[in-house]
Amino acid sequence: MNLKRPQNLKPLFRMRARAETSSRLPGVTLMTVVSLVFSFSVMTYFVRTILSIAGPSIMKEFNLSETEMGTVYSAFLLSYALFMLPGGCLTDLWGPKIALTFVAVGSGVLTSLTGFAARPGLGALLGVVPSLLLVRFLLGVCTAPIYPACARINADWIPAKYRGQVQGLIVSGAGLGGAVSPVVFSSMMSRYGWRYSFLFAGMASVALGMIWCIYMRNRLRHPTDNNQSFRLMKAENKPAQWSLLLRNRNIVLLALGFMALDYFEYIFFYWTYYYLSEIRHVEVVQSALYTTLPFTAWTLMTPVGGWASDRMVAWLGSVGLRIMVIGGLSLSAILLLAGAHVQSVLVTVAMMSLALGLAASADVCFWTATINIAGRQSGTACGILNTGGNIGGLVAPVLTPWIAGKAGWSYGLGFGSLMALAGAVLWLFIDPSRRVGLESGSEETAQCRAGVGQ
Repeated sequence: MNLKRPQNLKPLFRMRARAETSSRLPGVTLMTVVSLVFSFSVMTYFVRTILSIAGPSIMKEFNLSETEMGTVYSAFLLSYALFMLPGGCLTDLWGPKIALTFVAVGSGVLTSLTGFAARPGLGALLGVVPSLLLVRFLLGVCTAPIYPACARINADWIPAKYRGQVQGLIVSGAGLGGAVSPVVFSSMMSRYGWRYSFLFAGMASVALGMIWCIYMRNRLRHPTDNNQSFRLMKAENKPAQWSLLLRNRNIVLLALGFMALDYFEYIFFYWTYYYLSEIRHVEVVQSALYTTLPFTAWTLMTPVGGWASDRMVAWLGSVGLRIMVIGGLSLSAILLLAGAHVQSVLVTVAMMSLALGLAASADVCFWTATINIAGRQSGTACGILNTGGNIGGLVAPVLTPWIAGKAGWSYGLGFGSLMALAGAVLWLFIDPSRRVGLESGSEETAQCRAGVGQ
């Protein structure tokens, strides 16, 4: 879906989005769509991280080990990674409206069921760990299309020179969801218990999905509204064309780099609260407050990183993205490694917060580069990117406590720093200016391009 391009950033706040289709999009502004997508990002990260807040209570209630709980955390990441590419492909085929509705409603239902997956509940039949594994696995399936769908909206609707800023806002939603979850969910748990707190969180996600679906019902139509655009989309999304993405050197290197980056970030997502409360022996309320600070840094620094990446690209071209990533990840690695050896808890939290914020700024550049490279196949390409990322995220919750158990938590966190440095080094070989081309022999694609250009 193509829109008229704004000439400066201000029109994002007032410009009406008009599609070149048989029906206009009355009353829909770019900022409205970006705000809704931002809300999806907040909600999905809230529901995916609240299990880490309830984790210590669940571990004590059912006598689970750190490794068992880490395995439960990773069940989500396993399915999230496995279904990321299919979710991206379906997003390119069906459009982001259906994809985001599925994400919100499906993840809301599964989140509500999480509170009843132990004993009493499904855990009485399957066991606590297997039942939690099952629910979290299905939650990952439902959540997988979220960021490929967001990337497709960015690719179709946002001018290239503002793409980093919009992607920064979207990614910042993840940080905001993670930032508010420790305080909000721990407060909910103290009042309603962990089971009903999951129920209420799931209901909120379903409500957001219904708002999106109803509001966009007559405004964001299926691609078949524009027959030429839809034919072009089908031509570009054939399995043979998807294979171009899987064979593209830059896409593969971006996915590997994102794997290293997500390993680094997922340490914060799943083990910050536990590290502060159980290893640094900070009281529960203060641990919840301290845990919000890294996510607050994420929330604040991703829009700044998006803005900075757009400015760097305008100034230096694609090299600007490389400088942003290498500089941000290198500093992040140093800060986390140093923070693990500082005695003051407050200083440690400050260094960890800045480390995650800088990594989040680099995170934006990975998405922006992938969108620029893939164009109309951004959903599928970002599915590949996030598949790589979540393989790293899948390993981090299990490997981090395993290393910590063998050598201490400073080594567990230090290995995360090494992964961040590995992600930085890979960017020496990435050229985000080279776009993926369609197969030159595709007559259907050439005809479709000619038709759309008329």
